[in-house]
Amino acid sequence: MGLKAKLSFRLLIGVLVVGAVLFIPAGSFKFWQGWVYLLIWLVPGLSAFAYVYKHDPKLIERRMQFKEKVPAQKLIMKFIYMIYFAAILLPGLDYRFGWSHLPLWLTVLSQAVVFLGFAMTIWVMMVNSFASRTIQVEPGQQVVSTGPYSIVRHPMYLGASLMFLFTPLALGSLVALPIFALLIPFIVLRLLNEEKVLCQELPGYTEYCLQRRFRLVPFLW
Repeated sequence: MGLKAKLSFRLLIGVLVVGAVLFIPAGSFKFWQGWVYLLIWLVPGLSAFAYVYKHDPKLIERRMQFKEKVPAQKLIMKFIYMIYFAAILLPGLDYRFGWSHLPLWLTVLSQAVVFLGFAMTIWVMMVNSFASRTIQVEPGQQVVSTGPYSIVRHPMYLGASLMFLFTPLALGSLVALPIFALLIPFIVLRLLNEEKVLCQELPGYTEYCLQRRFRLVPFLW
């Protein structure tokens, strides 16, 4: 199977899985927050991958890798996947049983933040061709310090953190927020381990860390 076919297949499976975990627990296609969330995830994602496929297919190959090589990262990612799967089921159940009653403005604002978080991850891919899904250093890889990397050392994790924290509110659920928040400590563990690997294997990364003080949150940490 060629790269284009693999990408199309995974995108189709992704849409079906996300749609299932949103609407089956909700028990209704009237779950409008789910439709908005799906569009936020789908429309810019398709546009970004179409652009990257045309201009940087190697990045697509890197983003399609899921098998971690670092033992600590394998364990961290197992916890992230398990927590996320449990968390993403809750908003639909919340809609079905009416546990939360969020004001419309908060839901819409949260949807905007989720979009910004997703846009941050796309920005990272635009400036860093080595933004692999797994932790690894490849031949020819260089330190990137421009664009979002001039703000924090791990802008993709910043974008992911924004998405995790505001996804439950974007889906109209306050009940799911604590479960999604459990993902943040594992993101911190992942980036700390990633920094250790990069400092050991990527020339110039230690100097970059000295220049960019903040790892994840601008002006804070």
